[in-house]
Amino acid sequence: MKVFEQHPHWKSVLQVCQTLSSHKHQAWLAGGCVRDAIRNIPAQDFDVATSASPEEVQKIFPKTVDVGKAFGVIIIPFDGFQVEVAGFRSDGVYKDGRRPEGIILAGPEEDAKRRDFTVNALFYDPIRKEILDFVSGQKDLKDGLLRAVGDPEKRFEEDHLRVLRGVRFAAQLGFKIEEKTLK
Repeated sequence: MKVFEQHPHWKSVLQVCQTLSSHKHQAWLAGGCVRDAIRNIPAQDFDVATSASPEEVQKIFPKTVDVGKAFGVIIIPFDGFQVEVAGFRSDGVYKDGRRPEGIILAGPEEDAKRRDFTVNALFYDPIRKEILDFVSGQKDLKDGLLRAVGDPEKRFEEDHLRVLRGVRFAAQLGFKIEEKTLK
């Protein structure tokens, strides 16, 4: 996507994906940066979802910051910029209404299905230049609709902050909230 290529740190992001790919791992951009790029809005930050475990990411990249290894998240710092790399995962049980007790490394489809809203559950493979959509996020994006992934009640019960995120996204994006998600 051209909007990615115009970002001043795109080469660093692409390098992360290419390096992971050269080690036989999937490495796709995930979430808001993909949503915004489809809308031709420049990314503020880049999240990479990968089939590599946090330990594998740390072996591949000599300089990393362990910010959320328990949740599969590793930061790869660059000069004045960082790329967040997280393993594809499914979440364990949510007991506190905010964070899962643990994670299970999984595949990309499971990862998409654990995310908050369909428009935030999109992936982009920068090597094949392909959007991957397991939850109809592109259709919702086209329709200007904010929809919870799966059962909205379950999504919001897992993480109460998702309610506020939903209101914020609807306002920022100018989207209508899907009926079941709104209820």
